[in-house]
Formats: sequence, structure tokens, C-alpha cells
Amino acid sequence: MTDRKRRLSVDLTPLRTSRDFRLVFFSGAVTSFGSFISYVTIPYQVAKLTNDPLMVGLIGVCELAPILIMAFVGGALADYLDRRLLVRGSEAALAVICGILLINSLSDEPHLWLLYVCAFLTAAVAGLQRPAMGAMVPRLVKTEQLPAAMALQSLSMQFAQLIGPSLAGLLIASLDLHWVYLFDLLTFAVSLVLLTMVRAVPPPPAADRPSLNSVVTGLKYAKSRPELLGTYLVDINAMFFGMPSALYPFLAERLGGPQVLGLLYAAPAVGSLLATVGSGWTQRVHRHGLMVIIAAAFWGVGIVGVGLSNWLWLTLFCLAFAGAADMVSGLFRMIIWNQTIPDHLRGRLGGIEMLSYTTGPLLGQLRSGMMARTSLGVGGSIWVGGVLCVAGSLALAAALPKFVRYNGEHGVALKQAADEEWAATAAARTAI
Repeated sequence: MTDRKRRLSVDLTPLRTSRDFRLVFFSGAVTSFGSFISYVTIPYQVAKLTNDPLMVGLIGVCELAPILIMAFVGGALADYLDRRLLVRGSEAALAVICGILLINSLSDEPHLWLLYVCAFLTAAVAGLQRPAMGAMVPRLVKTEQLPAAMALQSLSMQFAQLIGPSLAGLLIASLDLHWVYLFDLLTFAVSLVLLTMVRAVPPPPAADRPSLNSVVTGLKYAKSRPELLGTYLVDINAMFFGMPSALYPFLAERLGGPQVLGLLYAAPAVGSLLATVGSGWTQRVHRHGLMVIIAAAFWGVGIVGVGLSNWLWLTLFCLAFAGAADMVSGLFRMIIWNQTIPDHLRGRLGGIEMLSYTTGPLLGQLRSGMMARTSLGVGGSIWVGGVLCVAGSLALAAALPKFVRYNGEHGVALKQAADEEWAATAAARTAI
């Protein structure tokens, strides 16, 4: 392989060298594929039952409330318990919730309230699972392999986002909804088998017992690191103003009907996939904060195009462009998170990360739904949000100069120092 191709290609080393990472990787790939199918189906079902963009946007409100609490709980537990057990138990709970959606879809008159309840419960369980998953992966690969592992996980997610919604659109257009939920339930079964084979991932030595003080410790650490605060704020801004997914069912009606709904959800994944496949160059870039801000602004540019477009092909192109920009931002945010956070704080900081990348999209659904009910309509709600996203990115660049100047090589050194300090503290506690 030439040097040029090596720089652009995805590094498969973590899959070759770590058995447990392989199991977690394929488990995540399978369950993500099924979950993206339900991710399309639930808003579609709400839209068909209500024909109201705001009611679809309220799904985000139902998901936001439990995340605000459970992300902190899940983060504290991930730093104290076996992270593998937390991930596996949460996966089983998500499978049960999917079963409830399946049963509800078999009813002659599906209950709207039950869809919101399932959205609430799914978010609550995800709040327990995601910090544990994020804290577990860095324990499965070597430090120098973290960028490659993050790129591989992103690649897996993009394939799921590309194929899952596309298949969901076809299934919705041709089959009853219960078949869609049944497919998702089967993917949970496969994922649980793979997770059962993963070896234990015990907490760090002298781990902090879950408590309010332990949560506050994580918050203080995040506040002390401008590069972490920057990743949170930039992503929340981009997703709050530029995430119009609640409007996709209504946008699909204008562009071709239910059969194109899956394409709208999948189009960002096309751009994300291309960005991930060519992600080798990210390992040579150290101005991570600057790249996060630039990519977030380009995401907003793509969303402006979506709102102004009246043609399906142009809408899909703009969504793909936005997805590529979001993936670049996501890769650099994940590198910052995983190369700078000490192991004993990974769970708690993972909870804060989860809040940053989930609150924006969830509130963004509500924002886009509310604005679509005004004279702006669906298209206006989308392009205005894109403009505000770009403006917000520029404002944050001016307000966060330390984040813009952040150099990843310095972050690694700080993380190593924090790990050494904690090891010394843990040894002193054990000696007492």
C-alpha cells in the first residue's frame, strides 16, 4: 500500500489485535443497524397518528428529560462497576422496550402515549449504557490505537445509519410496522450474544463510590479543561439549530412520499461514511479544536441547503455534505475526549459527553417542530436553523480562543500526568 493510500484509509489494527474490541465492535454494529430502523419508524408512526410536526418534536422532549439525570448516574456507575455488565444489562433492557413497541404496533389502535413512554425509557437506559460503553472501549485497545478505534466505531455507525433508515423506508412502505420492530428485536438478540463473550472490564483501582460528590468531581474536571468545554458547546450549538430530523416525515411528503423517508435519514450517513473512510489524515492534525469549529460551521451550511432545496437529489446531496462535516467534527471531538480524559473519570465525563451530543439534537427537534408551525413552514425552519448554526459556530470561535488554539499533543501529556497522579493516590489509599 502506498503512503498516500495508507494516510487516507481506515486503520484496522484495533480489530486485528483486540478480541474484546472485535466483539464490542460487531455487537455495536448489529444493534445500531436495528436501532436506526426504529429511529425512523417511531417518528413516522407519531406523524401518521397526529399529522403534527410539534408532536413529532415532542419525542425529543421525552428523551431529553431522563438523559439529563441518567447520564450522570450512568457515568458514576461506569467508574465504579464492571463496565461490561452495565453495557450488557442495558442492552437487555433496550430489547424489552423494543418488545413493547412491537406489541403496541400489533394493536388495531396503537397507543400514542406508549410511544412517548418508550422514548422516555429508551433514553433513560441509554443514559446508563453509553457512558459505560465509551469508558470501556479505551480499556480494550492501546492508547496509540484510540484514533483508529474511534474511526472504526464511527464507520460502523455510519454503515448502520446508511443501511438501517433506507431499509426502514422500504419496510414502512411495504409491510406492517410490527415487522419493523421485530427486526430490531432480533438485532438485540444477536448483540447480547456477542456482549456475553466479552471479558470483564473492572473499574480502576480505588474507584470513587457513586455519589453526588463523585459527579461533582467529574463536572469540576470538565470545567477545568477548555478543550472539553469547547467540544460540548460547539456540538450543542450545531445540533440545536441544525438538526431538523423531526421534519423529515413532512419533508418526505413534499419530495416523494414515504418511500424517500429512509433516504433523508440515510443521506447524512453517506457523507459521514466517505469522511470516515478517508479519516487517516486526522491522525496528522493536532489543532483539534479549530477543526471541530470549522466542521460544525460547514454542517450548518449543508442544512441551509436542505431548507432551500425543492429537489430530492439536491436535498440528499446537502444532507450528505452536512453528514461529512458532522463526521469530521465528531472524529476530532472523540479524539479530544479519549486522549485527554483520565481512566478513573471516563465514565463520569462520558455522561457529560452524552449530554452534549444528545441534548442538542433532542432540543433541536423541538425547535424545528415549533418553527415549522409558524409562517416559516418546514423549509424555512430548516434553513433558518442552518444560518443560526453557522453564526453560533463563529461566535463560539471568538468566545473560546483557548479551544481554537488547543493542540492535541499537549492534551495527551496532561492526561498522562493525571493518570500518574491518580495511580499514586490509589496506591496510597491501598497502603493505608
